[in-house]
Amino acid sequence: MGKQYTFFELIIDVFKNNPNPMSADEVWEKALEMKLDKKLGTFGKTPSATVGARLYVDIKEKGDQSTFIQVSKRPARFLLRSMNLNQQLVKSQVEKVKQQDENILLRGQEKNFDERDLHPLLAKYVYEHPHFRCYVKTIHQECSTRRPKGTNEWLHPDLVGVYFPFGDYLKKTIELQRSLNVNSLKLFSFEMKKHLDYGNLRQCFFQAVSNSSWANEGYLVCLKMNSDPDFKNEIQRLSNAFGIGIIKLNAEDITDSEIICQARYNESIDWDTLDRLAEDSPEFNDFVTDITEDIAVKKAKSNYDEILSDEKFVAYLKEKKILSVF
Repeated sequence: MGKQYTFFELIIDVFKNNPNPMSADEVWEKALEMKLDKKLGTFGKTPSATVGARLYVDIKEKGDQSTFIQVSKRPARFLLRSMNLNQQLVKSQVEKVKQQDENILLRGQEKNFDERDLHPLLAKYVYEHPHFRCYVKTIHQECSTRRPKGTNEWLHPDLVGVYFPFGDYLKKTIELQRSLNVNSLKLFSFEMKKHLDYGNLRQCFFQAVSNSSWANEGYLVCLKMNSDPDFKNEIQRLSNAFGIGIIKLNAEDITDSEIICQARYNESIDWDTLDRLAEDSPEFNDFVTDITEDIAVKKAKSNYDEILSDEKFVAYLKEKKILSVF
């Protein structure tokens, strides 16, 4: 039996045929184009992360003797050391890569679906996930009250959610909570994006910060995320500082979606912002009314976003061509 083909060899083969700085994701994409994945035999669920690990470990352990060099940090891109013939060449390549990064957002505009098409994915995920077990409602910003330009900017979350304790506690327990002014109901705010990378992270993150103060927990949600370890460290830093959680959806297996960062729980709700939202958005106003009515009857009977069955969910992904994009 011959020697098994390794990720280390795959990375070298990719760079030899593509002499430009690349991220771990880009190395894996090129490997797929070259069909080098077939030589590996098995590579797990996150092969691009494995590529990144091989690169980082080799550089960390071998230093100047490493097979690879890191030519940029944000995002992290690498090159074969033997290809670093002179620093000027590398600089010009890095500048080219930076220009490519600036076009990442344009790439999203070329996709076949809208950000709003991802809402059913989140609705199914948070309804089934034990941390949330919530119902969500899409808020259409275009239906809100017309105000001077910029007044309502970053005011409306893409989706709002509510968790009811009806199925988790006995009626008497809920009545006791009410007597003690204890409320197990939770309110959630979700900001949806197709992808997160260095080009849009801060704008998207602070958009989520701005429109989630009224909720107990606020989340920034995406379908695709830069796998650079430095990028994930930056996400964690921002989450720790401002309390916004991060969710990465997995369209192929929605139950395998990941809470990258857990949101900080806010005991007190920003009632002024909630009231402003209810005033400006008829849909948010309906959401508040629905919650009040559902609490009164102790049953979630209102019109929240539909939770697709597994069969409908698969059909929906195919219809919107979501699986074929990422």
